[in-house]
Amino acid sequence: MGPDVPLLNEYKQEFFWKRFPQTVLGGPRFKLGYCAPPYVYVNQAVLFLTPWLFGGIGTLLCQLQLLQELHATVLSGMLMFGAAAGVQGLALYAAHRSGTVEILGGPNILVDEEEVEFNHCVSPETVRFIAPGKRFGLNVVLHTILAGVLCGFGTWYVFLGRLTALYGSIGVSLVVFVLSWVTLCIAEYSLIVNTATETATFQAQDTYEITPLTRPLYIFIFIAVDLAERFSGPVPELQLASQVLHVLFLFLPLLWALGILPPLDALLLWGMEQALVFGLGGSPMSSNLRLLLMFGISAGVAVCNYFIPSTLGVVLFSISTGFLLSLDLSQVGTLCRGPRAVFGGRGFRRGGSPPPPPSNFGWNLGCRELLLYLSLFLVAVAEAGLLHHFLGLTPSQSLVTGPQAPVSYLLLVLFCLCWALREIQGAYVFGGVFLNPLYPKGMSSVQTFKQRDRGLYIAAAIRRVLLHLVSPFAMIAFLSMDKSLQLLHRASLSVGFTRAFRVVWQNSEDALLQMVVVVLVQLAAGNKMLPGWDNLGTGVQLLLVGLLIDRLTQFLAKLKFTLTVLVTSWTEKKQRRQSAGTLLALNASLCPLLLVVVTLSALLSAPLLPLFTLPIFLVGFPRPQRSWPGPVGTACPCPDSIFYQQMSGSLASALRTAFARGSLGSLAPGSHFLGRFQDRMVWIMILERGHGYCTVNIKGLELQETSCHTVEARRVDEVFEAAFERPEQLGFTQGFNLHWGNALTPCAALAVQVYSDARNVLSGIIDSHDNLRKLQDDFLKALVWLLLRYCVQKHKGFLWSSEEGPGVGGRKSQSSQLAQTTCNQLPEAVIDSSSLTSFGDWSDEDDLFGPQPARRTVALVTAEAQPGHAVLQTGASLPGSVEMDSLFENMALSALQPLQPLGLGIGMPAVDKGCNPGIFRESASALPQLNFNCPQSEVFNLPTGWRTAPLLPSRLLQLRPLFPEDWFRFTLGQFGPAVQGETSEDMTKALKEDEALKELHAQVALSCLISLGAESAFTSPSYVYRLYCGDIPWTEGLDWLSSSKELYQLALRAFRFSFKLLFDQASLGPMESPEELFSTLEEYERDWYIGLVTEKGWHDSVLQEKPFLFSLGHDLAMGTYTGRVLSLQEQLVQVGRLNGEGVRGQWANLSWELLYATNDDEERYSIQAHPFMLRNLTVQAADPPLGYPIYSSAPLHFPCL
Repeated sequence: MGPDVPLLNEYKQEFFWKRFPQTVLGGPRFKLGYCAPPYVYVNQAVLFLTPWLFGGIGTLLCQLQLLQELHATVLSGMLMFGAAAGVQGLALYAAHRSGTVEILGGPNILVDEEEVEFNHCVSPETVRFIAPGKRFGLNVVLHTILAGVLCGFGTWYVFLGRLTALYGSIGVSLVVFVLSWVTLCIAEYSLIVNTATETATFQAQDTYEITPLTRPLYIFIFIAVDLAERFSGPVPELQLASQVLHVLFLFLPLLWALGILPPLDALLLWGMEQALVFGLGGSPMSSNLRLLLMFGISAGVAVCNYFIPSTLGVVLFSISTGFLLSLDLSQVGTLCRGPRAVFGGRGFRRGGSPPPPPSNFGWNLGCRELLLYLSLFLVAVAEAGLLHHFLGLTPSQSLVTGPQAPVSYLLLVLFCLCWALREIQGAYVFGGVFLNPLYPKGMSSVQTFKQRDRGLYIAAAIRRVLLHLVSPFAMIAFLSMDKSLQLLHRASLSVGFTRAFRVVWQNSEDALLQMVVVVLVQLAAGNKMLPGWDNLGTGVQLLLVGLLIDRLTQFLAKLKFTLTVLVTSWTEKKQRRQSAGTLLALNASLCPLLLVVVTLSALLSAPLLPLFTLPIFLVGFPRPQRSWPGPVGTACPCPDSIFYQQMSGSLASALRTAFARGSLGSLAPGSHFLGRFQDRMVWIMILERGHGYCTVNIKGLELQETSCHTVEARRVDEVFEAAFERPEQLGFTQGFNLHWGNALTPCAALAVQVYSDARNVLSGIIDSHDNLRKLQDDFLKALVWLLLRYCVQKHKGFLWSSEEGPGVGGRKSQSSQLAQTTCNQLPEAVIDSSSLTSFGDWSDEDDLFGPQPARRTVALVTAEAQPGHAVLQTGASLPGSVEMDSLFENMALSALQPLQPLGLGIGMPAVDKGCNPGIFRESASALPQLNFNCPQSEVFNLPTGWRTAPLLPSRLLQLRPLFPEDWFRFTLGQFGPAVQGETSEDMTKALKEDEALKELHAQVALSCLISLGAESAFTSPSYVYRLYCGDIPWTEGLDWLSSSKELYQLALRAFRFSFKLLFDQASLGPMESPEELFSTLEEYERDWYIGLVTEKGWHDSVLQEKPFLFSLGHDLAMGTYTGRVLSLQEQLVQVGRLNGEGVRGQWANLSWELLYATNDDEERYSIQAHPFMLRNLTVQAADPPLGYPIYSSAPLHFPCL
């Protein structure tokens, strides 16, 4: 797509320009897509101005001194309450009338879906159009009462006498009065008449009708400040605040229209998160419930500190609670059950990657972990108590000469060492500008990389000790001796020290930086007093420094994101729109305004929203760091999801090591990382951080790359290659990061157990006549081996389940399905619902326009044509995706059956439906008795039903020379000791020479050969492919073969083994001895899954981490057959840090564009590839329904000490 693709298509543009005026005015619909009677507009205008009318009455009576202010306020409120009740009564009446009237005739599909037929000014249709009413009765009462209260207090807020007293000018007061009532009318209309869709939309659906309360809430906040100023006496600060807020009150409609003010739910979550992090020393939480609980407990600790009379008690209580709350106490029960329970419900329940061994520290709560935590707790409490008791009350309180002086210099040294040791752990240093010369060069092998990385590992161990075992105690010593503890019973100091003692454990690295800044300020001042600064106290100083550092970091990240959008809008030709020059000129001329927008978004900790990802920047509404309201772990699963599910366990273990070492830089909740391996993209987001633990969410992006995905993936590879595949000797210019402007900054390479995917075109192998002629012999050998192995397993008492046998099942032709009655079920592409949260209620098949007929593939049709056959289960499709399965799935066109009327069975062999399905079977009593010469032969006897093939003896006799007698004896000799124990060679020899046993296995093997239609040598690749898939054409023996599930599975499995032998021998050369063939078959059985990608067994084998998997496929477009081999091995996954503010900004635009502008066009501009911003990948990684990751783990808690 070109850069000038429309931002909104024509229909969406018309929709947007109808919706936006409604948002600005609070709900009135003055712009319609059709002609409406004038009274529709007049009614809306009257309802819009009604609050002003009632407020004007109260104001007039007050100005005429007929009523006091309070009485005028009550009168306006009561009038508005009556009007609101009347509107709601009319809405209920209209809804009742509409529900009882039956509309004759069908709907007219030629008219606009939004068009309403108006009869008269108060008809039910008119009332429903203007005032739709509330869904819940409680909201009818609540919103009506709030409308009256809002009008009353609003009248009081904008009395002309009050405004004149504030500004001292009647002209200014009149302007403020008029514009303030516009704001009040907008809020009243959205509350009681019709609620407009807000540009600041957090939830996809407003289930509980919270949106109407948003605008009144902000007005009540303004009124509360004014009431505080009125009743608190002459406070200059409050008077100034009231003057400013009265002016800001006029701009509330603009702020609502631009979406800067958050909705109630986002405001509440954002406020709690900010207070918890910066006021109470906590961390953002991985779920809303955890955030609410942690905020309540932490606030309770601060309140307790305020009321504790002793400073020593405050110090001990703060350290104890700070240490305990910084731990992940919610996982104590899980950790006590061991490491498997940690990942039990988080994507690893069914196989998955095995968790790290229990010996690794932190994965379970054992004696070592308890001893360490208890030791840290006791030492910290003892140190703080002793230092505060003996040195906290010393007369000399100077930081330069007092007892804090040596600790201050120790903190400076610790900070420099920890920063330097962390900086050298990554691929780049100094903010990603320069390459790290100490980082291992070359990624030829995992072992080589680990050997070269050993030096950095030692440096990381030293840093870990300094950061987690030395720094916390140094910071506790500094705080325990602080002079401001004597003034603790002030609310600000109580909160400040509660936070200070908590953040020492919650985030030691950030706490160390904040304390160093405070120390440097004091050292720079020397013995001079800084009155404003010193009066704050150390606790509040640390709080302000932490807030300042966070906002400064956000400002720099947002500024980098802004420059990236601005510069690339012109330098990238594929991003250069016709308006690019104009937008650049506007941004340059309005540069101060642009800096104000960036600064305001940083101060509010709100995303910087680039509208349509163009250089048009707005301040998004503040929201939690997670950006999305729903629970973590929602995805749009597909068959490829299992690869991410499998690697998540090993990746979590590697991330644990990288976090502990500092290889990925500073870990702050809200940080985003991108991992790359072959065609896999892993999106990692840090949700929560505490003492010794980290909580992350791992997402997997789609493997079927689109053109946009491919462009950005190629740039990601280039960025990683520049960092990790650099030459041994770096020149001066090569030491710079040439991709510094990119959103991705490479950090480290992690060793992870993943599947390497290799695909080969089988031209020259599957169509070689020499190979196909040998396939028949290999099939018989593999079948003989499997039959004997079946007998051994049966003797030992364990057999694979008929439903879990690897490589079993497959598609069947229509003829084979009609012939089978007890055949195994068709395979399913199964996604584990326990580990992948499906987004089932989002589907392109949604019943928007009435019931839709389901799409029916050949497999579904033939399954339905079979009486009593189980119906195939189909999974939910991805939002916006197109089903790529063709009508005939992967079946070769040459292999399709001739078309015929369904259910008639024309051309099929006659089947007597009144007979037993075993019509061709001979009864067991009619079979001749087997007389084995060796007593041990009974172990290798086969079930009686396997000898009842409805085949003429002459046919079996004709094929008898094909049976591999030498291989049978050799295999029997290998399996014999497994069932005999220690026996003599004579017994083994007798077993080999038992003719009855040999004839039994020859009869069963040749019967299977005939039933599969393989009497003659294979000559057609399409026939080989059909047999491999289990799509067996009808033969006279197929009824008998399919009647026994176990034998059918063994035969199909043998054919797949034989094809794998063909593949290996064509690639590596022929087998040189029976021993080699026997060991190869054993390896297939033990280490391989040989089947189809669409089978459940493939899915389970990936999760169970089978070392190798093989599948045969057919590319219908190219007309070629392909072989796919997955091999499990330890590989290096390259991980880089993303610009978190860039991600939040693009997600904010995505939320606005889809939830407000409803711009769901799959070819829209904002989803096109952008090599610098990684726009397409970022959109994919958003939570559904806006994004579409194919895998998303639940919050993963793992240790990082």
